[in-house]
Amino acid sequence: MDFQKLELLKHDAGRAFEGYTTVSTFRGNTVKLIDIAGREVHRWNLPGRLGSLAYLLPGGRLLCSVQVDADIPLTTARGGRILELSWDGDILWEFTDPTQHHDFRRLPNGNTIYIGWRALPDDFSARVGGGIPGTEAEGRMWEDYFREVSSEGEPVWEWSTSELTPEDYPISHGLDRGEFGHGNTVCPLADGNLLVNFRNLDMMAVLDRESREFTWEARNEYWGRPHDPQPVTVDGQERILFFANGAFDKPKPQRSAIIELDARTGEEVWRWEAGIPWTFYSHVMGGVQRLPNGNTLVCESVNGRIFEVHRESMDIVWDYINPDFSSPFPLCRDPANAIFRAFRYAADSEELSGFV
Repeated sequence: MDFQKLELLKHDAGRAFEGYTTVSTFRGNTVKLIDIAGREVHRWNLPGRLGSLAYLLPGGRLLCSVQVDADIPLTTARGGRILELSWDGDILWEFTDPTQHHDFRRLPNGNTIYIGWRALPDDFSARVGGGIPGTEAEGRMWEDYFREVSSEGEPVWEWSTSELTPEDYPISHGLDRGEFGHGNTVCPLADGNLLVNFRNLDMMAVLDRESREFTWEARNEYWGRPHDPQPVTVDGQERILFFANGAFDKPKPQRSAIIELDARTGEEVWRWEAGIPWTFYSHVMGGVQRLPNGNTLVCESVNGRIFEVHRESMDIVWDYINPDFSSPFPLCRDPANAIFRAFRYAADSEELSGFV
């Protein structure tokens, strides 16, 4: 089969947001930038396998993570070496922490914040409820920490899930007990606080960096292990947009959905899902991006699919399948074309202006 023919499935000119999209195959060693027609316009070759995601900074720079060896029993979306690359692929900055996993962000002050893993004491783990008994990772439970480092790599702030009262946050039904939380998102907010997400708790929350407490949280097992919450504004109203995977041990069809919550009440105010459940489903990972035209870019991770949903009509106006395959995806024998997250940028954006 010629996978190249599967790249661009649809482009509704005039309704899709014209721009350039990052395509970074999970555990691959390249990051591509494609135009709206699905054509590759630029490529970064990475000095290792991609850990999770890659996105652009102003001036055509790429921030990504690649995998390094780590003496821990957890591997999902683990990177360990965060790199800032120039447009030409030169390493401008790097930081290594073998426990780094999933998300990392460049902050407005030039520092970088990321998620890492750390083993929990047995007495704390015993207080964590839920999950499948006896499924700890090599007999231990691990927690997430969120750490900010300076441009020199010095830690300047840190918070971890062991600061929570574990009895209040049981692991969701049907999941193993290897991780208390499984954080997959650390999203900086305009006020300096953090929107964070914990897959194994089916929960997202706003973490106040000063008080070190959650000032807002929402939890629902029927989201089925959510990913990538981010703040958006719709008609002057603050909302939280996220990818609801729909992977759960419940008597209902497994189907993913894109959901918006009222940022004050936590109530669902908008949802998109496929009319036929199995035509849109990613049991792990997943990403979303609200585009300047009001549409939503969706990364259906495990299927290597990126598509754009029209805000009003709710139909798909751009659709793309990643033609690049990499090392075996977890739970699969064969190489996969999975993508952790994807991002689209306008040609005149500060990330791309003068480069495309």
